[in-house]
Amino acid sequence: MKRTLIQTLFFLLIVTNISAQDVAAFFNKSDGFFKTNVVDGKVKYADIKNNPDALKSILESAKGISVSETDAATYQAFWINAYNLLVIDGIVKNYPLKSPLDVAGFFDKTKHKIGGRSITLNGIENDLLRAKFPAEARFHFVLVCAGLGCPPIINSAYTPKALENQLQKQTVMALNNPTFIKVNKNKVQISQLFEWYKGDFEQKGSTVDFINTYRKEQLPDNAKVSYYSYDWSLNEAK
Repeated sequence: MKRTLIQTLFFLLIVTNISAQDVAAFFNKSDGFFKTNVVDGKVKYADIKNNPDALKSILESAKGISVSETDAATYQAFWINAYNLLVIDGIVKNYPLKSPLDVAGFFDKTKHKIGGRSITLNGIENDLLRAKFPAEARFHFVLVCAGLGCPPIINSAYTPKALENQLQKQTVMALNNPTFIKVNKNKVQISQLFEWYKGDFEQKGSTVDFINTYRKEQLPDNAKVSYYSYDWSLNEAK
């Protein structure tokens, strides 16, 4: 009995170690992929189309990876990277195109096998991230939908150790970008992103309160806020 217990524990230790190695390899390979294929917040889709092996390898290895939400940083970093990689993969499979919306069901119908699941992009965003961590509105500044209206994609992977700094940095960059938050005296135009996910941004106050939390130059108290149309044009590096 004792020997069986020891054998079981030893087996679990081996499995856990292998799983940890798989996750670490996923982050490392993803980092290399983003560094090679992302420039100035845009993606080299044509280059990836011509040489898709690296992306295919990463996504294939990620099919069986298991991450637990109890390790929030690893879980969040894995699914943020997974989302961004799958968006790129979806574009590449249909390339050339002008927008992700050119592909029917791109976000809400097409299912992907990853992380031990079969799930849509909306499922990753809404069920695995937003629903599990409802207080974390900064997800909206790191999940990149392939449209120019989305905050720019970074040329590195999100990692457990750096995740907090990465979330903060990307949110600060977006909310201080004059093309993302357009200020003309007391008239302020903001992305439809803030309209679509209003509840995420107004958990502790108004949308303006949320934006001002991250801005160096505060929006005026009497700001007249309106939403500008989302730009779904492809975020392609040419």
